[in-house]
Amino acid sequence: MNIQSRLTADNLSRDEIVTWLREENPTKLEVLWQAADECRRQSVGDEVHLRGLVEISNHCIRSCAYCGIRFDNKNITRYRMNNDEIFDCVKQAVEFGYGTVVLQAGEDLGLSKENIAALVTRIKKETPLAVTLSLGERDVEELSYWKKAGADRYLLRFETSNEALYKNIHPQRPNKTESISRIDLLKEIKRLGYETGSGVLIGIPGQSYDDLARDLELFRELDLDMIGVGPFIPHPDTPLGNGAENNIVPLSPESQVPNSELMTYKVVALSRLVCPRANIPSTTALATLNLSEGRELGLLRGANVLMPNLTPSQYRVHYEIYPDKACIREDAREYHDRLKFRIEAIGRKIGTGQGSAIGFSHK
Repeated sequence: MNIQSRLTADNLSRDEIVTWLREENPTKLEVLWQAADECRRQSVGDEVHLRGLVEISNHCIRSCAYCGIRFDNKNITRYRMNNDEIFDCVKQAVEFGYGTVVLQAGEDLGLSKENIAALVTRIKKETPLAVTLSLGERDVEELSYWKKAGADRYLLRFETSNEALYKNIHPQRPNKTESISRIDLLKEIKRLGYETGSGVLIGIPGQSYDDLARDLELFRELDLDMIGVGPFIPHPDTPLGNGAENNIVPLSPESQVPNSELMTYKVVALSRLVCPRANIPSTTALATLNLSEGRELGLLRGANVLMPNLTPSQYRVHYEIYPDKACIREDAREYHDRLKFRIEAIGRKIGTGQGSAIGFSHK
């Protein structure tokens, strides 16, 4: 079976994945785009599911080398939304017809176990929404508590499967001598019954093509329900953005994965092929690299989810994981009004219901 025919299967080898990651020929890449789009159509259909994103806090106890809301960044205005403010955003998600609300934050221990549980319980009691949490590495006991409160999904990106690179860019949680690895924590999250999402950064300094291919293999091994990938965009107030990170051994240009728009599309497409039934967003980072059509091209190359930002504008501007985020000052209602037109323009339709991963209940 040649590599083009194997694109219809979900068992691509690492060498084959690397070959596609290195491919630059537009004609050959068109084969990849078409295969991913057809796989998406057959596996999850033509609906584009909308997740209302609420960035509830930009406090974080970690100092990851790539993230603009890291603890050591003193050039940022910190905020933490209260539950009434959050619920106003939740009501907007219901009004717009979204099926899910995503509550995202830095690793903020000021968001207590009890407070998050109360918020989840209220959302589940008063709305038809699915609740996705993306609150960083939390204790298994907390994760279990939130699941019992009604949380449906949990997102935790492992960023890179290269352990040495991960340790260089992601220092251990303060005041914690032992911690479970993110990979093992993802397995615990799955065991607790969450729809489980993860993903990686593309083009981190020190990331090789083999590393990225291993990441894609790990998506398949973890049997992820959701996969979010995006390019590394340097933030000037981070070690990786200001040249202060000296622990990473630089790779040659031939070995280093570029943090490009094209590479991101390749990873989106290959993610669809290795995990055909997963929910895969076309991310804000793609729109940041290509405001005019980045999201649409992501949807045409394997993605089936968009995550409109419902965070109030006075807070949204301070949730700066990377600089110059697309649509950071865009009104949520104005963006929503444009969504239907842009989705239908590429032959797709807005999804209905909560948009759970295909086959999740049977896992």
